[in-house]
Amino acid sequence: MSVTTVQSVTVRAYQHETLDGLAWRQLGSTAGHVEATLAANPGLAKLAADLPEGRAVRLVKAPEPERAMVYLWD
Repeated sequence: MSVTTVQSVTVRAYQHETLDGLAWRQLGSTAGHVEATLAANPGLAKLAADLPEGRAVRLVKAPEPERAMVYLWD
């Protein structure tokens, strides 16, 4: 079961799943998403290494980092 909003999704954890594993399963990467999720879910850091089965977690999708363009012939 998942409820989607613009920048976040609420999902339920599998048995013995970690927060970074949950982010990878749902979002396809962990870069920045784990940190943003921890900030949005107070108290989740205590459970992040072994989430209880069925625990609802609001995953927050972090914005893409801006990359500086490098021009070889300037």
